[in-house]
Amino acid sequence: RAARAALLDAWQRRELSNFEYLMELNTLSGRTFNDLNQYPVFPWVLADYTSPSLNLADPASYRDLSKPVGALTDDRLAQVIERYEQMEAEADMPRFHYGSHYSSAGAVLFWLLRLEPYTSYSIELQSGRFDHADRLFASLEEAWHSCTTSLADVKELVPEFFYLPDFLRNDGGFELGVRQDHKRVGDVVLPMWARSADDFIAQHRRALESEHVSSHLHLWVDLIFGAKQQGQAAQEAHNVFF
Repeated sequence: RAARAALLDAWQRRELSNFEYLMELNTLSGRTFNDLNQYPVFPWVLADYTSPSLNLADPASYRDLSKPVGALTDDRLAQVIERYEQMEAEADMPRFHYGSHYSSAGAVLFWLLRLEPYTSYSIELQSGRFDHADRLFASLEEAWHSCTTSLADVKELVPEFFYLPDFLRNDGGFELGVRQDHKRVGDVVLPMWARSADDFIAQHRRALESEHVSSHLHLWVDLIFGAKQQGQAAQEAHNVFF
């Protein structure tokens, strides 16, 4: 508790960047790059993956950090609440808003598919082959759409989204297959506002360190590492996981 208090104080005095603060929180929570099931977790910070240019001065460019991914859109939240309330009569199973988790080995391998050793782990997970092309990480815009509309997809991000462009490129030339729309999966399709993988990482990191995110990041921290992880506070925040 003392370590967390000291960390919070250093962050509030801006002696730590937002990236450094989140990495320290992950470490204090037992998350590590050495365990896919307890891999460091970072938030989606942007909500704009379609504009030709990214305006970091516009609050509309950002994701609402006060809500879990599963509660970001009214339509999906209504479905989540309805399912949660329907579970009330089932005494043999605790109620939950989400049957999948914001961080898991599968989510880490989804994001880092193109980067070894995660490529090999992904192939091993799928019994010696890549998953179907339509289920692979192919586009930032599509991934954001899935994570804000699908009841089965509530994953957050990994730290690599803020410092490592390599995971967005298929530099290994892996045969990732052809989707039903006849598009071959290769490099990750970036938002229009990103000129390259390097440019995406640079702009994404600026978004993480922006004044807007700095002012709201504590709300996301409460959901993942703090008071709204469990109990009544988690129920009220629509943040109960199976």
